[in-house]
Amino acid sequence: MAERNGFGIGSMFMAFLLGSLFGAGVSLMLAPQSGKETRKKLKELADEAKEKTTEYAEEIKEKVTKGIEKGKEVVEEKKSAIQSAIEAGKEAFKKEKEKSEPA
Repeated sequence: MAERNGFGIGSMFMAFLLGSLFGAGVSLMLAPQSGKETRKKLKELADEAKEKTTEYAEEIKEKVTKGIEKGKEVVEEKKSAIQSAIEAGKEAFKKEKEKSEPA
């Protein structure tokens, strides 16, 4: 994930989202309207924030899952390569040992 000034894109997005929600909440509290209207708008705002947060969490979960799967694939590939190298080393050692033994 790209980083800027030590913060990832996800952190910057979440900060933006929280800042936006805070600003909207403050503006609703200071706006001249009835308490019922204010509560309704705050509820709508909270519902929207919950929905966006859930979507963001799902995206993060998907990215993490993909990263883990890719990591597992890489480990399996490297594990196979290392096992092949070990077997080749054993064979080479065995051949050299047979060459150096007196007949």
